[in-house]
Order: sequence, then C-alpha cells, then structure tokens
Amino acid sequence: MSAAKPVRAWQRMLSGRRLDLLDPSPLDVEISDIAHGLARVARWNGQTRGDHAFSVAQHCLVVEEIFRRSNEADAQCLMMALLHDAPEYVIGDMISPFKSVVGGGYKAVEHRLEAAIHLRFGLPAHASRETKAQIKKADTIAAFFEATVLAGFSTPEAQKFFGQPRGITVDMLPLQPMPALEAQSLFLQRFAELDAGRTSGGPA
Repeated sequence: MSAAKPVRAWQRMLSGRRLDLLDPSPLDVEISDIAHGLARVARWNGQTRGDHAFSVAQHCLVVEEIFRRSNEADAQCLMMALLHDAPEYVIGDMISPFKSVVGGGYKAVEHRLEAAIHLRFGLPAHASRETKAQIKKADTIAAFFEATVLAGFSTPEAQKFFGQPRGITVDMLPLQPMPALEAQSLFLQRFAELDAGRTSGGPA
C-alpha cells in the first residue's frame, strides 16, 4: 500500500515566494504580493455597482482613512488598520454569511497569517484589544457606506446590520471602484507613507 501523497499547503506568489499556509513565515511575506492580491479580490463577492470590482485593497484604504479620522493614532496603528484584511491576499474575502455556514475553522489560518504579516513589517503579531476594537469600528463604518453606495442596501437595511455612522460622511471616502492596478498602486503608496512615518517618527 503506497503512502498518502502529501497535501500541498503553500502558495507561490508572483515575487517567487512560497507561503506555507500551515506555518507562514514572515520571510515569505512581501508587500508587493499583498497589494497585488488584495487589488484583485472583490468585496461583497463582486456584487457591487461600477465598471470595476470594489477590491479589498480599496476597502483597506477606506478603513485606514476612517480610522485616521476617528482616532489619535500613530503610524504603527494606522499601518495595522491598512493591513487589517491583509491575510485575504491568500485566503480571499469570505463574506459574513458564508463564514456563518462554514464555521470558524478559517480563523486559525487567518490568525497565523496576520502574525506573519505583522512581524514581517516590524509590527506586534496582533493588535492590542483596544486597537483591534477601533479598527473593527472603522471596518463597520466602511461596510455601511459600501453597502449603501455600492452593494444595493437601503439605508434602513444597512443601519440594521452596521449601525448609523457618526462623524464620517460618504464624501470623505474614496468609494468609486477603481481598476486593480490603481488600487494596487495607492495601497503601496499609502503603505510606504506609513512606513516612512514610523521610521521618522513624524506624521503619517
């Protein structure tokens, strides 16, 4: 009886890196791969208005903008906000209803990927409870505006699921879906600005 063929649990990235999903190493994480992948993953399973998908990369820019406007945060916290969905460059964007169907097993993979990504860029493996809650709040506000502007939700329906945002208005946010290359470029640009801000200690 032949031995079972080992299951491949790594993904080859365009940078040439091979990222092991079971044991991801920070050494195999590249910001170019993250930006490339997130710019090609659609939010809302692609069920949004516009000529282009509203990508996770663009969503991350929106969340970081909301987080920055809502909190007195340093460049490190802002970078964690920008990278809050970075594991999705590997695992994709699983919509909340589907998460409810499959259960929470994916969370362990997501948790390991988040740690590897954060450590690669000199961040704590995971955000503090307070910072995580602030990022989640910004994420929920982003979801409200994405739902009503892009995904066909009525305002009362979005309020039911996401609450009513305060202090943030739609005109503050880049919600017009953009081509993947543009979203990728803006994500990389913002990452570089925040990285420079952490190094210099100046504003981001």
